[in-house]
Amino acid sequence: MVLGLCLASMVVYALRGRKRDADQEGKGAQLFLGFGDFLLHWFMWAIGPTVRVSLRLGLTPDFYNFAGLFLGVLTGVALALGHLEAGGWLIVLGGIADILDGRIARATGVASAYGDFVDSTFDRFVEVFAFLGLVVLLRARVYGALLAAAAMAGSILVSYARARGEALGVNCSGGLMQRGERLAIMALVCLLDPVVAPRLGWPESRAIEWMLGLMVASTFLTAAHRTVWIAARLRRHEKTS
Repeated sequence: MVLGLCLASMVVYALRGRKRDADQEGKGAQLFLGFGDFLLHWFMWAIGPTVRVSLRLGLTPDFYNFAGLFLGVLTGVALALGHLEAGGWLIVLGGIADILDGRIARATGVASAYGDFVDSTFDRFVEVFAFLGLVVLLRARVYGALLAAAAMAGSILVSYARARGEALGVNCSGGLMQRGERLAIMALVCLLDPVVAPRLGWPESRAIEWMLGLMVASTFLTAAHRTVWIAARLRRHEKTS
């Protein structure tokens, strides 16, 4: 039902002229093979009322930062206990909280280095909690738990390569399976696995394992690409300086 409402709102958004969000221009172009641009602007339009209500209630960016962290803990617990649908919706809610903290910070003029640090660090915690939940969920099948652990490692490497590159003055945000894509796909598969797996005759969590295999391949490729790309530019800069 909720997915149906989302699809209906996408149609409404498209028919109303696709109002674009100035803060998000260009950020979604590399997500989901280009379709991420539409999804990102639609999502910002859809949560607009929540932003306005939050501002009226005086909710701060820190409120949503800590709410997102709390939801991340709940996500890990839900996935570890096998409640995939609950885990999927908690990932969605956590993603909304992550977006809201930045929107409110900009709207109230309190965006800061402190906020950026807390937001990005909490994001890593949330992602790790989700993967740890999957490690526990799949512990009975060694290869499944290893896939979850490897996907977590790949995700951390992708984020680290970008952060380290930026610290050295080289920005590299491209590549496959970035954080937003990883969480969106994880949420979608968690929601669909309990419905699709029985109809296809698959064991429980089989779709989760396929998803993790995709994440392992794409995150390690992205981490390797970023490493080579950043290293080449640093070497070029050293030769010309």
